[in-house]
Amino acid sequence: MSGTPKRHIKDRIYDTYLARIQRGEISHTDRLVDTAIAAELNVSRMPVRDALMRLTHEGYLTSTTRGFMLPNMQPEQILEIFELRRLLEPRAAALATANLTQADLDALEGAVNEAEKTLETGDVESLHTASEIIRRTWIMAVPNVELRDTILRYMSQTQAVRFATLSDAHSSQVLIELQRQMLNAFTNRNAAHVELVLLRYVLAGEESYRRINGLLDW
Repeated sequence: MSGTPKRHIKDRIYDTYLARIQRGEISHTDRLVDTAIAAELNVSRMPVRDALMRLTHEGYLTSTTRGFMLPNMQPEQILEIFELRRLLEPRAAALATANLTQADLDALEGAVNEAEKTLETGDVESLHTASEIIRRTWIMAVPNVELRDTILRYMSQTQAVRFATLSDAHSSQVLIELQRQMLNAFTNRNAAHVELVLLRYVLAGEESYRRINGLLDW
């Protein structure tokens, strides 16, 4: 990796560690230390730190005094944020409907197609990636900046739910079917339908999380 142009090193490190997180190769007890990773990869510390800070900003990691770790959210926190998501995300997605460009719709369609392929391949990493593209594409089209930023602040909750649910075949099938419905509603510029599908999507994610974790008393 030492021969890679410097402007690309941090992106390569980001991609490597994002893939490791999505494959479940990093546990909640692992600490990622920038100096140790830099020594292992034979690169300087700064591109490693930049990559880890980007992962932290996106909710994949949290920064501690002894390195970077996966966010360790308690089930109660995750369920409280689900309540926020039920209140905020359907309306936010409806507002985003008119703002989505053709490039956005193409990105959504490509991601939904990739997600559907995983029903046969069982490729959880690809499903993680596709789900993130879908989510980020519509969120970044939300015209209300405060609403958009509020939703982005609980990315770590979304990641925790994905880790818990996307490896479950039943949960994956339900969520992928709703992603296709979401795409159709966005493509038809039907904001009311988008709002309904997003509510169903959040509720399905919550049901799956509760079922997998034995928290169905609600």
